[in-house]
Amino acid sequence: MNKDLPAARTLRRGRKQPGGGGPPGDARAASAPAATLFNDANCCAIARAQRVALLVDGAAYFDAFMRAAERAQRSILILSWDFDSRTRLHYDPHSRRPSRLGDFLNELARRRRKLHIRILDWDYPMVFGTEREFSPIYGLAWAPHRRVHVHFDDTHPLAGSHHQKVVVIDDKVAFVGGLDLTCRRWDTPEHLPDDPRRVADHKPYPPFHDLMMMVDGEAAQALGEIARERWLRATKERLRPVTVAGGPWPPEIAPQLSDVRVGLACTSPPSDGRDAVRQVERLYLDMIARAQRYIYIENQYFTSHAIGEALAARLREGRGPEIMLVTRLLSHGWLEEMTMHVLRTRLIRELRAADRHGRFRAYYPHVEGLEAGTCIDMHSKLMIVDDEWLRIGSSNLSNRSMGVDSECDAVIEAEGRAEVRTVIRGFRDALLAEHLGTSPDDVARTIEARGSMAAAIDAQGSERRRLKPLEEKLPEWSDTVMDMAAIADMEKPVSLESLIDQFSPDVEAIPRLSWIRLGAAAVAIAALALVWRHTPLAEVFTAENITAWAQDFAGRWWAPLVILFAYTPGSVVMFPRPLITLAAVVAFGPWLGFVYSMGGILIAAVAAYFAGRKMNRDTVRRVAGERLNRLMNILRMRGLLAMTALRLVPLAPFAVESLLAGAIRIRLFDFTVGTFLGMLPGVLAATVFGDQLEAALTDPAQVNYPLLAAVVVLLAGASFFVRRWFLKIERQQISAAHNRRIKAQGA
Repeated sequence: MNKDLPAARTLRRGRKQPGGGGPPGDARAASAPAATLFNDANCCAIARAQRVALLVDGAAYFDAFMRAAERAQRSILILSWDFDSRTRLHYDPHSRRPSRLGDFLNELARRRRKLHIRILDWDYPMVFGTEREFSPIYGLAWAPHRRVHVHFDDTHPLAGSHHQKVVVIDDKVAFVGGLDLTCRRWDTPEHLPDDPRRVADHKPYPPFHDLMMMVDGEAAQALGEIARERWLRATKERLRPVTVAGGPWPPEIAPQLSDVRVGLACTSPPSDGRDAVRQVERLYLDMIARAQRYIYIENQYFTSHAIGEALAARLREGRGPEIMLVTRLLSHGWLEEMTMHVLRTRLIRELRAADRHGRFRAYYPHVEGLEAGTCIDMHSKLMIVDDEWLRIGSSNLSNRSMGVDSECDAVIEAEGRAEVRTVIRGFRDALLAEHLGTSPDDVARTIEARGSMAAAIDAQGSERRRLKPLEEKLPEWSDTVMDMAAIADMEKPVSLESLIDQFSPDVEAIPRLSWIRLGAAAVAIAALALVWRHTPLAEVFTAENITAWAQDFAGRWWAPLVILFAYTPGSVVMFPRPLITLAAVVAFGPWLGFVYSMGGILIAAVAAYFAGRKMNRDTVRRVAGERLNRLMNILRMRGLLAMTALRLVPLAPFAVESLLAGAIRIRLFDFTVGTFLGMLPGVLAATVFGDQLEAALTDPAQVNYPLLAAVVVLLAGASFFVRRWFLKIERQQISAAHNRRIKAQGA
């Protein structure tokens, strides 16, 4: 067993029964699989569930959650990517339940004195909090009951996120899938274009489609182990398994399946000495490889290289499976349009090129009457294969979900049992019927008559709802764009150490690396912006939200102080200064933004300078290292000129350069003026970019591309000549030192 997975595994050999068979009209009759799909490579736990309910859309999930939570005795454990106490759980005016999530949980804690409710939410970057609820410790409205414990989990690598959506109640009932207990998730299968209940923060949001799986028995216990392991890593608190009499399964929730085998697959990036866990990816690949007749997919994203290659290989086969993809039509904002949307388009284009036998289709759900520029938000993460395997979870079909973000999926295996296969097939038909605005029976009959899902979809659909083919074309220049866009969908976490190493280049290597690193710096800045945008936070980081946040921030009396003093801690942790400058310019405009930014940079520089004056010489040398000790000699000799050049083209982190300057007692005047002159081009460039960014957010037609190009060319030229000057000075020093040694030897 993988040492990074929960220690308690529930393994039980599932029974096998002959029979089953595919739906009428399938090209080949299905037979019971020779062996289970699940193994230690693709699952962290294999368990049986006595009951399984398949919950479609937020209204059904929220209702089932409330009913089960009301029956909790000892424990409710929630893992989330987003949690919002303001979430509206129901719209029944006659219900005695509190309608808001926070009030509902507090009420449960008050009613049951032995009940503890634990919420483990992703500790997201604050820059992405425009639509989220900040932690209650910051003084917002919701005050959790003393037995409602909220913790924010930051145990993820740089640019990663915790994306699991799991709720475990008394280790007896558990939910797993793609829905968080948060705002902008509630909807019904009707997906009405103008449902007045679909409002968050006084703003309507588009229809939202997603899925959850509700299980009990050993499967719920196994999900409890996964949740407790996450809680332990995040809080260092070890929770014991819960033992209670009875169970919280609500009698109002009718299970569709009973006594079935469930496999649980996780993604966990490497951290704290633990190896990476990539079971989510492995199980996807194994499901695709085992498919004989069809693969039905619903997913928010479709960009994974590994999944794309596996599907393409099956499409090239003469008698491979029919592959059906249902995804979103539109992206969330212009930046996602240029990254994840472009990557999806390329992958679909590659699959169509591999589809020699006409077995691949990509669709999006259409609802008549939606406002222009909106669509059904297809947020589900589903794969059904051959009526034999049904998968619901948190993982997108993106590279991030395979190795960067934490994920948890559940897969039901029919084991060849006819009654289970019938339910799985019926669930597929029900989902297609929802998208087509028809009935599951109509879908089943049409598939039987026409022999394929694609033919049935093309033949069905109502006036109000239907599945439309996803037709996307790429401009000719998009191959280059896509190579850069791939940064937004990484397969592996970014190493902070590798980023830090790049800040301390060897001066001797400057000639051959200057242009490479200049390009790498530009890519790194773009990568950081794209990564922050394309954690699964795409739906909250829009142009409108950025503009609104900036305007609100600029109106605060303390906002200039935040900018002025943000550079000091930012330089210590090596937070990218241009991002602070961009924020200042977007918030205050180019003139005030420039003044505040330059003032903040000088404050940070002087603070580190005086800290360096307090350090002894040995400490400074340990901080600087051998390569930077040569830099100190240049600073001693050249003073103002060297300080200016060093700030223009840094050879070390900003704070380290300031510490060295203070330690070697460069005159404060030379240091301050040199810092101002050296930082001036960069701050001006960031100001120009920030001004153009604001234009792009409000009116893309106003962007001045020649100005941006000129700024890039000027900075590149300055970088080239200053680096050559540094190299020349160092060679002169080396030559002078060599001559001194010769003279000394001659003496």
